[in-house]
Amino acid sequence: MTYFEKVIHRLSRWLNWVAAGAIVVMMLLVCLNIVTRLFGKPILGTFEVAGFLGAIVVAFALAYTSVVRGHVAVGIVVSRLPQRTQAIIDSITSFLGIGVFSLITWQGVKYGTRLWDVGEVSPTLEFPFFPIAYAIAACCAVVGLVLLLDFFKSLAQAVRK
Repeated sequence: MTYFEKVIHRLSRWLNWVAAGAIVVMMLLVCLNIVTRLFGKPILGTFEVAGFLGAIVVAFALAYTSVVRGHVAVGIVVSRLPQRTQAIIDSITSFLGIGVFSLITWQGVKYGTRLWDVGEVSPTLEFPFFPIAYAIAACCAVVGLVLLLDFFKSLAQAVRK
């Protein structure tokens, strides 16, 4: 395992732990809000915070899911092909994924900057939206790095066979 690969895997694991923590916080917040509603004192902004935490959960778990290949893949047809063809197909899909996640990162940064410029905030808590947009863009950049790593591995496997 190369140094670059170790760094990317460590970063993706750390991001996944943040996602797991966000799930726990979201669960506790929602449960606590349900209990406090019974006493007529709901927690202000629970819906907004749960929405922000949901975005964090999804974005921060993406890289680790890509590292462990936990995403949905249709392998029925591809698994019947020769190893070299499978590696070529993996290279192509990784390359296309790099393009997609690069675009998402770029547009996420642009969107976050626009939110920052206009001062867009949530209605109840007045929490700014731009940090969430930047966090999602950063996580997508890490996914792009994971896919770049996969691309080079698949390419090396395709050339080797």
